[in-house]
Amino acid sequence: MADNLLGNKQYHIGLEKGEAGRYVILPGDPKRCEKIAAYFDDPVLCADNREYITYTGYLEGEKVSVTSTGIGGPSAAIAVEELYKIGADTFIRVGTCGGMQPEVEAGDIVIASGSVRMEGTTREYAPIEFPAVSDFNLTQSLVEACKESKRKYHLGVVHCKDSFYGQHDPSSKPVSYQLENYWEAWKRCGVLASEMESAALFVVSSYLGARAAAVFLCVNNQELAEKGLQTSTAEDTDQAIQTAIEALRIQIRKDEEI
Repeated sequence: MADNLLGNKQYHIGLEKGEAGRYVILPGDPKRCEKIAAYFDDPVLCADNREYITYTGYLEGEKVSVTSTGIGGPSAAIAVEELYKIGADTFIRVGTCGGMQPEVEAGDIVIASGSVRMEGTTREYAPIEFPAVSDFNLTQSLVEACKESKRKYHLGVVHCKDSFYGQHDPSSKPVSYQLENYWEAWKRCGVLASEMESAALFVVSSYLGARAAAVFLCVNNQELAEKGLQTSTAEDTDQAIQTAIEALRIQIRKDEEI
């Protein structure tokens, strides 16, 4: 029904078939789209609706796009579903995260192999026992991109949540006992960092049969700060963006060899 509200255009992202590439980079912040599109050849602004801004251009001669998703799982799931309907099947999430392990420092790159489903969106797609995991080959392209550029990176499981302040101010919440106990459990399990969209991206892509991976800039590490250890803050997402662009180039070349 929603497909018919805008004619051939998808209801939320405002795109139709032919306006997006098979390969799509997914930042949360709409303001990052133009910055990412600058790495494309011949980028064109295709749509601007709500939190969804899309530019389409070319990498390695292949049509590629960047579409913002806003904050959180619900809007990210909408973007993936609608992009898939118009031909996209390969997604790389580019975002920010907060470190949870002492070795994950501000400015580091974090590549997600999987995600803790501590959010609500994916429960409307799959039972909680179903894992939120990235595509192995696409994730390997991110790893290769980091190695080629000699960027410091971490590969592993990340924590995905719905409430930003549930993480940063858990003691003020009525369910503080639950939030704080789970947080300690995730740390003891070796979870690298926390963010807000990867679980939706991974589970929705699994259900659709699409490929998905995620790369993040670590903005800070609240665990270091709470222990009184030296810490800093990083806001420049260029390293994560460049990693995603390089990984897409690698993946496109791999796909051409198949």
